Parts: sequence; structure tokens; C-alpha cells
Amino acid sequence: MVVTMNTPASLRRALIAMLLLAIAPAAAAQNIYKCGQGGHVEYTDRPCPGAKGELIHQADDSEVIDQYLRLGQDKLAQKYAESRHLQDLYKQRLAAHEQKMAQEDQRKADAQAAADERDERARQQAQEQADAANRERLREENDALREQNAQYRDQLAEPAYYPPPAYWGPPYYGGGHHEHHDGGHDHDHGNRPPKEPVFHPCQQLAGGRVKC
Repeated sequence: MVVTMNTPASLRRALIAMLLLAIAPAAAAQNIYKCGQGGHVEYTDRPCPGAKGELIHQADDSEVIDQYLRLGQDKLAQKYAESRHLQDLYKQRLAAHEQKMAQEDQRKADAQAAADERDERARQQAQEQADAANRERLREENDALREQNAQYRDQLAEPAYYPPPAYWGPPYYGGGHHEHHDGGHDHDHGNRPPKEPVFHPCQQLAGGRVKC
């Protein structure tokens, strides 16, 4: 990675910071050099050509071990420490790394638990809304049924009215000639037409009785 002076200042500072945090398998990759070449100044993580330039940042042993551990290369970190007789430093950095990882795992677990809690609250709220809607629907249906039952009871309470029956009386056949077989004489009552049957309406009495 190379940063030139032609790079804007803000971006150059950010890139230098990235160089400082760059992950590499060797300690030399952690060094930052300021090199001058062709009238330009460059910042690089490699030594300047011809051993010219300035070492502006040199990774220390703790930084190298930490980066090995961040990469999950525990054996390389241990080997690096042993080659420099830094076993105690390795143990310290390993303990710090494990503590940091445990804190990170706890943070992730807490974040997941919070997310699960939010999801559960949202699920419960949705269920409560669905239950409330269902109860409202059942209430409306029950109200409608009660109203229908009330109307039906009112209809049953009304007195039943049955119109009284009526009948036609026997027709009257008057007039004409009648023969008497007892030797008497016939009586002529005139030549009147027979009367129509008489309609007799009946009267509704208390207790459901009918008088005709």
C-alpha cells in the first residue's frame, strides 16, 4: 500500500491509519515508511528503495502478537514470541485477546437477545391485535344473534289471531207444488225462487273460543 503526497490530506491521513492497522503475517508489514522519490513523498509499509527514507512507525512485539491473534494464528503468535523469548508477553496478550473476544461474544449475545426480545414483543403485539379483532367479530356476531332472538321472543309474545270461522246456512227451498200421498190436496205457496244460503259469521271469544 502506497500513499503519495498527491493524495488529499484527509484521505492521506485515513490511509496512513489503515496502514497502521494493516493485518500482515510478519512484523515488517506493520512498519510505516516515509519515502522520497522523484520529488514525491510516499508513505508505504515497505522499506524505501535503497534503504532511503524514514521509518515513522515500527510495530512493537505486542502489536505483532496481537495481530497474529486477531488473525486466529495463535501458533504463529506463540512461535514469534518464543523466537524472541517473549513467552510472558505472549501469555499477557493472549489473555487480553481472550478477554476481548469474550466481551465481543457477550456484546453479540446481548444484541441478539435484545433483537429476540423485540421480535417477541412484536409477535405478542400482533397476536394481541389479532385476538382483539377476533373478540370484536365474535361480539358483533353475538349482538346480532341476541337481537334476532329478542325479535323472535317478541313475535312469540304477541297474541295469535285466528279469524273466526264462518259457515253457510242451509238453503231455503220455498214455493212450488207439493204432492201429498195421504190423499190431501196440494198446497201452492206461490212460485217464489229459492233463497240463497245465509252466511253466518262466527265471533271470537276469550280463551280462544268461537261462537257461531
